[in-house]
Amino acid sequence: MSQQKVSSSRLKWVDRVSRVMDSKFVIPGTSIRFGIDPIIGLIPGIGDLGSYGISLALIYTMYQHGASGMLIARMLINASLDAIFGSIPILGSLFDFWFKANDRNVKLLREHYEEGKHTGSGKGLIAIVLIVVFLIAAALLFFAVKFMIALFEFTFQ
Repeated sequence: MSQQKVSSSRLKWVDRVSRVMDSKFVIPGTSIRFGIDPIIGLIPGIGDLGSYGISLALIYTMYQHGASGMLIARMLINASLDAIFGSIPILGSLFDFWFKANDRNVKLLREHYEEGKHTGSGKGLIAIVLIVVFLIAAALLFFAVKFMIALFEFTFQ
């Protein structure tokens, strides 16, 4: 892949959007950086879904510019972990402050193009990720239902 294609305006867009989502702002007097992702995540349900959609759009743009299957699989892992753990009320926003999936993905992209890392198809990794994501989502759903049942029983006793 040529350096010219790597530095295209679409990939610069990926870098800018990733920065806004994860590390644009600094808490005064500290070195703690954050973006709008943990803020958007405060909107129940819709916020995390919207952030995940933005992450998927960034990954798709990288895919269109020749990112390898292995790189895309690793990026999907980061975005999915961010979406799953980010959806946990309050703790999810704290996780978003720390994890910064989009910044991690841009770092992976740079390593891919500058150092030749993360090459290969990634099909096996994608299959494992899908299974793990399904199991985590099922567990979260199970515990959410259990919590709602316990809350309902407590409220109406």
